[in-house]
Amino acid sequence: MNFYSTNDTNHQVQFKEAVFNSMPQDKGLYMPEFIPQLDDKFLKHLDEYTLPEIALHVATAMLDGAIPADDLKAIIHDAINFLAPVVKLEEEVYVLELFHGPSLAFKDFGARFMSRVMSWFLEKGEKQLDVLVATSGDTGGAVALGFLGVPNTRVTILYPKGKVSEIQEQQLTTNGQNIRALEIDGTFDDCQALVKQAFTDKELNEKFRLTSANSINIARLIPQTFYYFNAYAQLLRQGKSKVVFSVPSGNFGNIGAGLLAWKMGLPVEQFIAATNANDTVPAYLKTGVYEPKPSVSTLSNAMDVGNPSNWARIADLFKEDASELKGLITGFSYNDEQTKEAIQQVFDEYKYVVCPHTAIAWKALKEWQAENPAEDVTGVFLSTAHPCKFPDAFPADIAAAIKVPESVKELEGKAKQAVELGKDFEGFKAYLLENN
Repeated sequence: MNFYSTNDTNHQVQFKEAVFNSMPQDKGLYMPEFIPQLDDKFLKHLDEYTLPEIALHVATAMLDGAIPADDLKAIIHDAINFLAPVVKLEEEVYVLELFHGPSLAFKDFGARFMSRVMSWFLEKGEKQLDVLVATSGDTGGAVALGFLGVPNTRVTILYPKGKVSEIQEQQLTTNGQNIRALEIDGTFDDCQALVKQAFTDKELNEKFRLTSANSINIARLIPQTFYYFNAYAQLLRQGKSKVVFSVPSGNFGNIGAGLLAWKMGLPVEQFIAATNANDTVPAYLKTGVYEPKPSVSTLSNAMDVGNPSNWARIADLFKEDASELKGLITGFSYNDEQTKEAIQQVFDEYKYVVCPHTAIAWKALKEWQAENPAEDVTGVFLSTAHPCKFPDAFPADIAAAIKVPESVKELEGKAKQAVELGKDFEGFKAYLLENN
């Protein structure tokens, strides 16, 4: 299987190069040269498979021999070693809990798989791999824990100053070893722009072997398809066969993975792109005009993205039929006040605590269901992060109901290790060159 650039289908590379280069020099994103179709027998009997078995089947089809079967199986069993349960809250409303990994966020799926794939590809004596990653909150923690201690790799995480939660910052800045944190005086979009510019800078690419752990890396996207198939498998066991997924959306890698799963044959009735005030995609779905804009800070900080990178992949998936895209994806956006109301409503109705991102996905699902009543269609909203990561988002009664995992308690008292930088590229470049 080769992978091409969304900006030039003639520019094709093998999986290893796509993983290590992250982004082609033409500033496109890598996509598989064809979308493999999973056989009907597998899809109709998904309920008979475990999550690691599903992951292996999907990855084998997508990677097409790039990694030997036994090695790929070992990578998956090491990386995907936690659960992703679908929990029923009411009839036809379920939550897919994706926060049971080490960093308590859905990004553990992509970060852990990618780090182990990169480690497998790295050969003895090869130049050190420098992983650059911009984070709006959860990506950094997942990548830090995914790569911590991985030989011959160094990770540099850029995060926006004052725009991540205290626990998110602790996960980014207390690791040491091969993990470095840069506190950027700007927004997530500024952090992402710095990373992207680094990949096209000739001097940096001559000096370093650069790659990204953001969702622009195809090795992040592929493993995120696993939990869509696994969620459907769990619903099949409960006699449910028609499903709608409501996805908290920021950089659009999460919903992009769901759409990739759909292209591979997963029977999904509808995808709901649920955003905060950064509503570039919902606005496009309503008006037909795609107009990126500067991001604004919100309570659901991991989705504060005004120019989502992965939209290029989604547009590429549907390049032959844009109307199909608009038919399959519905967009909703909500402000902070509506987010707080949703958090309270979920707690009042189910005695269940959701983080701000998850609350937005729940609200979008309920609104879609009200507009599209159907008895046999099951709605699943994705819970992308553990609520303990956002303590300031909750009133006292809800905060008291949150069970804080031991891994979070262990972060308390650890010293912050971060370097403050401005949002100018020259300053960032100078830091990289001076701290080789």
